[in-house]
Amino acid sequence: MKHITVVTPCYNEEDNVEEVYRQVRAVFETIEGMTYEHLFIDNFSSDRTPELLRSMAAADRNVKVILNARNFGHIRSPFYGLLQARGDAAILLVADLQDPPELMKDLVEHWRNGAKLVVGVKPTADESGLMFAIRRAYYRTVTRIADVKLIQNFTGFGLYDRMVLEQLRRIDDPYPYLRGLVSEVGFEAVQVPYNQPRRKRGITKNNFYTLYDIAMLGVTSHSRVPLRIATMAGFILSGVSLCVSLLYLLLKVLFWAEFSAGTAPILIGMFFFASVQLFFIGLLGEYVGAILTHVMKRPLVVERERLNFDC
Repeated sequence: MKHITVVTPCYNEEDNVEEVYRQVRAVFETIEGMTYEHLFIDNFSSDRTPELLRSMAAADRNVKVILNARNFGHIRSPFYGLLQARGDAAILLVADLQDPPELMKDLVEHWRNGAKLVVGVKPTADESGLMFAIRRAYYRTVTRIADVKLIQNFTGFGLYDRMVLEQLRRIDDPYPYLRGLVSEVGFEAVQVPYNQPRRKRGITKNNFYTLYDIAMLGVTSHSRVPLRIATMAGFILSGVSLCVSLLYLLLKVLFWAEFSAGTAPILIGMFFFASVQLFFIGLLGEYVGAILTHVMKRPLVVERERLNFDC
């Protein structure tokens, strides 16, 4: 009999953890010949989430809980939880119920048919049209410039066979971009499309910074194209500057009395080139920061407590 670990990362999700637990249990009651455990990894929540998880673990031995010593961020904690899965496969399912738990039946069915990696992709979502358009544009851009073929509209929700998990464990990355790593390991992914519903309870923990962090991590982890664009842009702009300066010199020689350069072109040119330089310095800083994170080799997560891992 196969055993599956459902991994649910959570942070201040007191409105959702009990409901996602009930829905997961209801789904696996309909799947024959399969046992499961539900692993919650709490990222140092400040609400009642840890208390609720302790109560669930006391009532159901299938519930496993990891409580982090502090908030280790939205990148490291889910990946660490996935690596702790003990089943023949693991399903990564967020706590806010925006990834439908009932879709796990389709994921398991594809896995039973031989797929090692089954991912949920969201070609549509019940969110604002502007935000969805920005997300799609980002996914398409990163897919085009990445060194590997990334899966568009994939956020991590999916089933990972033990073989895939073993490969992920071998990757020594202190700040892992899971969406890119699943493409790096090379297993062919079966894609299961779904419509992402709106969050019904609680508020999202993703703000502008977290979204920007994920976006830049996807770029710096899997593409060197921006650095080469900076090099080419510097070469092209230096050529443009030389041509403009020669043109101004020629006009001044031919029309010495009538032609006046003025201060406006100088100021515009100075601010334009300064902004371009700042942009590419910031981009270079993102790559330097990524290198620094790898060099420091800090742990993904430090655990404060584990529950029900002795059974």
